Parts: sequence; C-alpha cells; structure tokens
Amino acid sequence: MLELSHGAEWLNQWLLSWCAPWVAVTIECVLIGVLLLLAYSVLALFYIYFERKVCAAFQCRRGPNRVGPWGVLQSVADMFKILIKELISLNHIDKFLFALAPYLVILASMLCFSMLPWGSGLQIVDFNIGIFFLLAVSSIGVLGILLAGWSSNNKFTLIGALRSGAQMVSYELSLGLSVITMVAFAGTMSISEICQMQSDGMWFIFSGHIPAIIAFVIFIIAGTAETNRGPFDLPEAESELTAGYHTEYSGIHFGFFYLAEYLNLFIVSGVAALLFFGGWAPLHIPGWDAFNGVMDWIPSTIWFIAKAIAISFIIIWFKWTFPRLRIDQLLALEWKYLLPINLFNLVLMVLVVCFGLHF
Repeated sequence: MLELSHGAEWLNQWLLSWCAPWVAVTIECVLIGVLLLLAYSVLALFYIYFERKVCAAFQCRRGPNRVGPWGVLQSVADMFKILIKELISLNHIDKFLFALAPYLVILASMLCFSMLPWGSGLQIVDFNIGIFFLLAVSSIGVLGILLAGWSSNNKFTLIGALRSGAQMVSYELSLGLSVITMVAFAGTMSISEICQMQSDGMWFIFSGHIPAIIAFVIFIIAGTAETNRGPFDLPEAESELTAGYHTEYSGIHFGFFYLAEYLNLFIVSGVAALLFFGGWAPLHIPGWDAFNGVMDWIPSTIWFIAKAIAISFIIIWFKWTFPRLRIDQLLALEWKYLLPINLFNLVLMVLVVCFGLHF
C-alpha cells in the first residue's frame, strides 16, 4: 500500500542526520502545526463549497458558479471578506468572555481534528485512550457556545446558547453510548488499533451485525444534533433568533464559529468512518484477491477522506430534506427514543461479543 507515513519516517531520519534530536522534534512539531492549520482551513473552505453545491442540486439550482471555474473560489472570496470585516466593540458586555468564546469553540474543534487517523501511521496524537480523549475534548465546544450567548447581553443569543447547551448535553449521551458500543466490540480505545483491526479483517459495520448498524444510525443522528446542523439547528434558528448564539459576532470571531461548524461536520464523519467503516483501511472482500490487491494500491489517506466526505453527504442530505424540529420534539427524540434504544443496543452488543456471535 502506498503510504505517506513512509515520507514522514524519511523526513525524521533526514533531520536526525544533521541536527540534535531536540531540534528535529521542534522542527517536526512546527511542521505538524502548520500542516494541521492548513488542512483545517482547506477542508473548511471545501466543505462550505461542497454543501452549497449539494444544496443547489437538491433545489434544482446551480449554486456558486461565478468566482473561479465552477465557483470553486467563492468560499475563498467569502473567507477574505470575513477577514477584513471590522470587529465591532459592543457596550454592556463581558468583553473577556465575549472574546474568549470563539477561541474555545475553535480549540475543541482543533483538538478533535488532531486525533483523526489520516492514514496508516499518520496520526498526530495516538495513545491507548484515544476515543476517551476525543469524547472529552469535544465537550469543550459547548462551553464556548454558552459563554458566547451569555456574554453578549442579548436575549436572542442567550436563548440560542441555552438551547444549544440543552441539545448538546442531551445528545452527548447517545453519541457516547454508540461509541462505547463499538469500543465494547473492538475491545480497545486506541484509534490506531481499531483501524488496524478493521484493516486485518472486516469493517465493523459488517462484522458487528445488527448492533453495529443500530449504533451507526444513532451516531449519525446524535452527531448531526451535536454539530447544531439541520434539522437540529435550533440554537441558530434564523426565523426566531436572528443568528442564535453568535448574533453579536463579526469579522474573524464570527469566522471561527463558521469554520468550527463545518469542521465539526468533518470530525463527526471522520469518527463514524473510523468506528464503522475501517478508518483508513481499504475495502477487502474475502476471496477476491485481485480486487483486494487493487484496493491496497489506493493510499490510506484517500480512503479516510473519501469515507468522511461520503458520510458528510448523508448529514448534509438530512439538513436539506427534513424540516426543523421544535425544542420539545428534539429533546423527546433523545430521551424517549434514542437513549433507551442505545442502552438496549449496548447490552445486545455485549451479548454478541460474549457469545462470539460476530464474524
């Protein structure tokens, strides 16, 4: 298999050949940080363009088609427009918390982003409780949203923040339980080990039988709610709350919320690809050796990104197909339906593992 990790290993050896180990580590950390920020920005711009085109196709429109060929530079133009906007200073707000909130949101998104397995051997942070760390840092984002709504001294932003807090705390239960279901099946919390197990065998969505399929469906629903995307976009319902919790933000601060929303979509899709569809592992069909050999030639990074984009398409499909729920319907869906189903599914998965009823 063609692996970018071979290039990373070559770079490490080359740096060690002419400089001290601590200098090599420093240079590598700087390079990783720059590449992470670059990948974060490029993916966000791609996702903005991607959703606009998908939405246009659903509504029988063309979408962005003026700036650049096929409109591909429209997102870049919008980014520059946001960067040159003035940061408006408001009266009667908590200025420190108001400025801190967007950085908390982007910090949570960046930490989760750094945990994703980009390819075989291409993971920035990898340790034996990677899944636990991923769930923990993802909870920081709700703090930024609550601070943004409260510090703005605006009723619309406060209502949006309270809605978001109730929604994210509620759906974190279903998201966490569906992840725990797959961790129980894998027997490890290490992200690299989970990917390697699926590379050596079958993807968990196939080998895990019915419990894995149920966990996947619940994960997608809960992940859509966690990222505040339609039909669960109540915190920023423009028909009721202007723009929700970030109504008072402008310029780069508003851009942080905007970027984090789209990157959270990629992160949820990436975690779904990791847990259910093998992460960077290629598609292998038992007995089809020639087909499997061709699949092995596709770089593992391409596999991971393609799976994440395919799952993102499903989430975007949700947004532009279903109407927005009311807040009571949203919470009833979680507490009355998803949570009990998830608990039952976790017990079912434990039985499947204990009695060896999986492939």
